[in-house]
Amino acid sequence: MLPLYSACIEWLFAAEAPDFADRIRAAARAGLGGVEFWFWRNKDIPSIEAALAETGLKLTSLVAEPMVPLTDPTCHGAFLEGLKESVDMARRLKSPVLIAQVGDDLPGRGRAEQRQAIIDCLGRAADSLAGSGVRLAIEPLNTLVDHVGYFLPSTEEGLDIVDAVGRTEIRLLYDIYHSAVMSEDIAAVLAGRVDRVAHVHLADTPGRHEPGSGKLDWQKRVDWLYAQGYEGLVGLEYKPRGGTLDSLAALNLSARGSRV
Repeated sequence: MLPLYSACIEWLFAAEAPDFADRIRAAARAGLGGVEFWFWRNKDIPSIEAALAETGLKLTSLVAEPMVPLTDPTCHGAFLEGLKESVDMARRLKSPVLIAQVGDDLPGRGRAEQRQAIIDCLGRAADSLAGSGVRLAIEPLNTLVDHVGYFLPSTEEGLDIVDAVGRTEIRLLYDIYHSAVMSEDIAAVLAGRVDRVAHVHLADTPGRHEPGSGKLDWQKRVDWLYAQGYEGLVGLEYKPRGGTLDSLAALNLSARGSRV
């Protein structure tokens, strides 16, 4: 049983269950505590809704659409308009978290200007989220392997942006894999601010495959997060090298029982 973890079903169970809703059922059979996915507009929402109700699994997160650069003020209107619909969908599917990426570092514009654009947009987004029970989590991504040119590779800067917005509706998605690729020390970058983390992602490095496939001290990092008061699930957002069930074997050895 893996009650601490949710499965990103964009990648997990994809080979075993081509039908998207059946991946939810597969995750339930595997003993996972929840599921998550990325975009919702291209999904069969009624079938997903039925599978969640049937299995009782939590939906931990989905993406706030459209995914546009928050570094660019000309895109804010489209993002904020789409956010209203994404909030409605999150509430329908009972997901507590929407995920937003801040976009690329724009040529010809200073970092301070772009950072302020992100803060301004998130402040307006908080108004749309107020009272909904849904939080928006911005996601730092590594710029060394997967997302060259992205504006926000730093967890500390992401947390600084969250604090600058100063609204409980705006939080951070902490991705253990991306943070490790950027050589961050988890205890240093999250010191005193774990309460700003709305959700966590996990994959091993190198390769972004299942935990246990690489060199990352992932179990130590997961344990540290829970010891510091993190109360959510850890999202397994990795690319299985083989079958998903085989890839979960390492977690079966190290699951410590439900903390949620």
